[in-house]
Amino acid sequence: MKLSNFKFKLPEEQIAQFPSRFRDDARLLVLHTKTGVIEHKMMTDFASYFDEDDVVIANDTKVFPARLYAQKEKTLANIEVFLLRELQHENRYWDVLVDPARKIRIGNKLFFDEDATIVAEVIDNTTSRGRTLRFLTDYEGDDFVQHLYAMGVTPLPKYIHRPMDEENQEKYEEVFGDLPVDEMDEERYQTVFAEKIGAVAAPAAGMHFSKNLLKRLEIRGVNVYTLTSHMGLGNFKSVDVEDLSKHKVESEQISISPQLVAAVDKAHANNNRVCAVGTEVMRALEHVVGTNGQIKAYEGWTNKFIYPPYDFTVANAFFVNFYMPMSSQLMMVTAFGEHDVVMKAYKEAVKEGYRFGDYGDAMLILKD
Repeated sequence: MKLSNFKFKLPEEQIAQFPSRFRDDARLLVLHTKTGVIEHKMMTDFASYFDEDDVVIANDTKVFPARLYAQKEKTLANIEVFLLRELQHENRYWDVLVDPARKIRIGNKLFFDEDATIVAEVIDNTTSRGRTLRFLTDYEGDDFVQHLYAMGVTPLPKYIHRPMDEENQEKYEEVFGDLPVDEMDEERYQTVFAEKIGAVAAPAAGMHFSKNLLKRLEIRGVNVYTLTSHMGLGNFKSVDVEDLSKHKVESEQISISPQLVAAVDKAHANNNRVCAVGTEVMRALEHVVGTNGQIKAYEGWTNKFIYPPYDFTVANAFFVNFYMPMSSQLMMVTAFGEHDVVMKAYKEAVKEGYRFGDYGDAMLILKD
């Protein structure tokens, strides 16, 4: 399978710039892989595809405000600093990306506010855009992290670019009224499951779940569990090699509890449906499959890259957003739902005006 197998034409206007007004009023395309039948539904119909003792698994990671803006010492050049992960809590070392990178060298200092309450010194180069920063401040421990986050903004993906001109402002106000855009993003670029902070990208499929939808699942006797997968920027990294076996995925920290393992084992034993919510959940589940075909509890990292052909062991249902052409997420989805079947469904989604991306519509893939 080659990179070119995942190309499709996506009109720019179908890349969602804003979420739907409510979490569960997005559109839902349901794909039955055995027959190729496609149903056009709404997220409010999601629960009807599950029965008592089925298992739905979501991601409880929480996105932190990872995008900050600073000025370089002396030149006062504006620099974007994107926090990736804390490397050392005590000395305040962080792994970051900087833009424009060509202006930032080892020894440079970056100022984040006029009073210089937080200053960062570049102490290492990691990649072409990557740097290691040591933050200099009087704030200590968690107090420092809270002040750092207060300077940041919601790390929306780059394909969400929405200058608030008159047309966009009018569209926005029709849906969200006078709610400030940054406040809307702060709330909606999280899931109702968000609990454990550590992600710089939202588990987008999980953003479609509302408290009302969870209640409907509860009434039907569906068991909803969570695992943790702290999503990094690798989710938006483009695949740039034709031979997919040469593509490398960035590692992400995951955590799977014994309770979830027991629930999955029970569902398998009783032939119940197991649904992974999002590609990061599916990757985490497949990472912990043992030689006996069962999953195990785990705390650690995964860089598993799933693309066709691939035999899935854990889930027999997959709930996802609509992903970008030639993305690693799309490759995983086609591996689960069969390449030609999924690409045909994507063609139908484009034709029917479904919205793509993190704030877009959703797809439920069923192996029946």
